[in-house]
Amino acid sequence: VQLQASGGGLVQAGGSLRLSCVASGRAFSLYNMGWFRQAPGKEREFVAAISTSGETTYSADSVKGRFTISRDNAKNTVYLQMNSLKPEDTAVYYCGAILGYGRREDRAAYDYWGQGTQVTVSS
Repeated sequence: VQLQASGGGLVQAGGSLRLSCVASGRAFSLYNMGWFRQAPGKEREFVAAISTSGETTYSADSVKGRFTISRDNAKNTVYLQMNSLKPEDTAVYYCGAILGYGRREDRAAYDYWGQGTQVTVSS
C-alpha cells in the first residue's frame, strides 16, 4: 500500500483545513487508518484513527471536538477535517495504515506511511 497525503497549508488560528490521504492498491479496505503529526523537535504523536469500515473512530484528547477523521473506501481515501485550528496544531501530518486497530496509537505498529503534509497555523 502506498499512501499520498495532501491538503496542508497555511491558515490563521480558528480556521479550517481538510487533509486527504489516497492509497494505491486494492487492499485499502483491509487497513485501519491513522493520522499522526510531528512538530519540530518533537516526536511523532497520534492524532486520530478509523477502523476499516469507518464505523469506529478514536481521537487524541488534544483534538477531540475539533478534528474529525473519516474514510471513503470506494475512493481509497481517508480524510482529516480540522476545525478551530490553533498555533499548537502546527506540524507535519502523516497518514498511516495499520492492520490491528488495537494498536492504533502506537506509531511503531503502523505498516505503511505517507510522505507527510505541512500544516502551519498562524496566531
